[in-house]
Order: sequence, then structure tokens, then C-alpha cells
Amino acid sequence: MVKIPEWINEHIDGAFPKNVCLVGTVSGDGMPSIGPKGSVMVYDDETLAFWERAMRGAWDNLRANPNVTVFFRNPELRETGLLPGGGAARFWGTAEVHEDGPIREAVWDRVVQAEKDRDPDKIGAAILVRITRAEHLNGKPLE
Repeated sequence: MVKIPEWINEHIDGAFPKNVCLVGTVSGDGMPSIGPKGSVMVYDDETLAFWERAMRGAWDNLRANPNVTVFFRNPELRETGLLPGGGAARFWGTAEVHEDGPIREAVWDRVVQAEKDRDPDKIGAAILVRITRAEHLNGKPLE
């Protein structure tokens, strides 16, 4: 596993709505898909999480192939020098789907209210992404 630098936590957790993360998934037959996820958060120092409420393409892909990429971009962080090369960071990892239980509840408790409002019946699932690689857009390790 790769450690997520602590300095980026507040930026990812506060990304919605201005800098929503993009999550890339891959189907069982290798077809990639990218979609915005307003609920991406730092779950712990080696794990990102999000609430999967749409239950469509990404949902099907996650069940067929656990490999995930999360793309975070905040141009203001380029100006501060925290994220050179466009203010972006990429994370790769392996997803775990939690349709019930304490992990699902812990993620739900931290989901931003606007995303909770889009899933009023709480039918979604928590997705944990165990990070195996994290880089600046220029390819250097995120530290």
C-alpha cells in the first residue's frame, strides 16, 4: 500500500462541488469508464472512499474488475506549489464494495450532504479504494 500524504486530505475531502474527483473504472472486458464522484474522501492514510449511488456503469465495472483510478485536480494547488503540473494528482488502487455493515455506515456518515440528498433512500454502497500508487501529474510520487 501507498500512504496518502496528510496535506492533501483536506483538499480531497473538500473537493465538492468545485473540484469533484473523477473515478475511472474498467469493465470485465476491458472497456474503461470515467465519471465524477462528488463523495470521494480520504478514508484513512492508505485508502480513498466514495459513495456509489448511481448503480450504473461504474457499479457494474466495480463488480467485474476492482481496478480503479481516482483523478483529483485543484488548479489553486498548482499556484501554491503543492501540486505542480496542473494541480492534479492521480491515485490507483483496488476497490472493495461494501453494501452493508460498519464500513458502509462510516462512509455514509462522512458523505457531503449534497450527495446524501441525491440518495435519499440510502440505496448506495460504500466503495473503498486501497491505494497502490499515487503520483503528481508529472509522474513523480505524491509525497
